[in-house]
Amino acid sequence: MLKDITIGQYLPGESFIHKLDPRTKIIISLLFIASLFVINKFVGYILVVAFLAAVIINARIPLSYIFKGLKPILFLIIITGILNIFMIKGTDETLITQIGFIKVYKEGLMTAGFMALRLVFLIIGTSLLTLTTSPIELTDGIERLLRPIGKVLAHELAMMMTIALRFIPTLMEETDKIMKAQKARGADFETGNIIQKAKSLIPLLVPLFISSFRRADELAMAMEARCYRGGSGRTRMKELKYSINDIIAYAIFLTLFIGSFLVRFML
Repeated sequence: MLKDITIGQYLPGESFIHKLDPRTKIIISLLFIASLFVINKFVGYILVVAFLAAVIINARIPLSYIFKGLKPILFLIIITGILNIFMIKGTDETLITQIGFIKVYKEGLMTAGFMALRLVFLIIGTSLLTLTTSPIELTDGIERLLRPIGKVLAHELAMMMTIALRFIPTLMEETDKIMKAQKARGADFETGNIIQKAKSLIPLLVPLFISSFRRADELAMAMEARCYRGGSGRTRMKELKYSINDIIAYAIFLTLFIGSFLVRFML
């Protein structure tokens, strides 16, 4: 399951989505997340599905990557759905069924459905951002968007955020390797109570921390060997510039964003 995490991975390509300015993709991703919480009717998610499908098809992202990214949150979706179904109360008119003292209301089912869809679309949307944007472009885009807070500080924050995002799949892969090595030596991570499971993680966490510190040290040495000195006086080989494609992307997404408000307040 650890290998199924797609956030932080990048798939090179020459599609319309890949060629967009990273600032465009970051801003659209943030507005997309906001639109998910604006929509309060199932019909509104038709626009979201159409938008995500268009992006996936245009960027030529294999569906296997999309499904892999959803596997790690499947348990969270199930738990969230169950809690909403049995915890949210309604009226006697909206009561669907009752088993003993447990009552299931229409409001609970609808809320569970909304939360499940929001989590699914949230993971897909954020995964598409990293799958179609290289770490360098992502760093430059975040830095330019944060520039109002200060050029040097913006660069440092952007670099830290990108490095953290980039190393998510690397650390997950390292964790998976350590778990397999420990299981081959007789370690058991699945049986026992909560305390026993927590203790069984110690042989996993210690080498993982050591490996993380080693990678951080190697990265620092590599950056220093390349004369990295932060954002002060830094120049770029390619400057970010908006193009007609970015205007088209904003126009298309603006239609979705306005549509989400219309669905909420007019239908």
